[in-house]
Amino acid sequence: MSLSMNAPSSTKPASGLTEAGEFLMTQRDFATIAATLMAEAGISLSGNKANLVYSRLAKRLRLRGLSNFADYCALIESPSGAGERQDMIAALTTNVTRFFREPHHFEHLKTKILPGLIARATQGQPVRMWSAACSSGQEPYSTALTLLSLMPGAAKHDIRILATDIDPNMLAMGAAGIYDASLLDAVPPALRGRWFSPLGDGRHQIASEARALVKFRKLNLIGNWPMRGKFDVIFCRNVVIYFENALQEKIWARITPLLAPGGVLYIGHSERVTGAAEAALRSDGITIYRPRATGGDLA
Repeated sequence: MSLSMNAPSSTKPASGLTEAGEFLMTQRDFATIAATLMAEAGISLSGNKANLVYSRLAKRLRLRGLSNFADYCALIESPSGAGERQDMIAALTTNVTRFFREPHHFEHLKTKILPGLIARATQGQPVRMWSAACSSGQEPYSTALTLLSLMPGAAKHDIRILATDIDPNMLAMGAAGIYDASLLDAVPPALRGRWFSPLGDGRHQIASEARALVKFRKLNLIGNWPMRGKFDVIFCRNVVIYFENALQEKIWARITPLLAPGGVLYIGHSERVTGAAEAALRSDGITIYRPRATGGDLA
């Protein structure tokens, strides 16, 4: 594909770029990178992000042995550049996550949602949950730990947590379930003591019982979604804020039909459901939504 045809032709340094590094990044280069990120991941890159783009992608240029951003843009636009486009997306996307982030969501999950789901699971019914932008795994594992706190034998039942992300590097970290001790501060001591094992190098691995509940898969939220069934719990937090408004509405509209009757959607603290999905959902707390359809609620 060729995305730079509509980019500015100026060869001046990118607007707002203050770094005096070894690579020249022009306005055209920045526009090409921004257009590629939008086309590949749906992420809008504003003009004031030139320094961020430079600092994160300069490492890619060094690794590739390139001398300027024009050559880098030629690479990501070329037929052989598919792999580098994915590496570029991984470098530019923000992976801010932590265990039990926005703890009121997990309290709601524990007290309002899981009791009903556990009752169903013990009767042999399937339970499905989805972490839609799982990063390195702390969100789906927080969900798993919340479940295990109520049902230690959860992995023996038909309960699964789908964890998806666009970045394969983050998915690999999540699948390994190994974290520095400093990242476990937000995990309640009782859960930390029971479900994490020290590796002797300052890192801890989450227990196999938790790892068995979570399946990590690559998924681009603006691409095809292979899921066909419905989910009892969906976490889609702090990701659509990087999309333009129209795309945000499309994402919410795609998520809403995937909620099972009585299911729950958790979104980020800076987000709100907009567009057609807004009429299909009702608030059940701060940044918590349930389907408006009556009947079947688990709470």
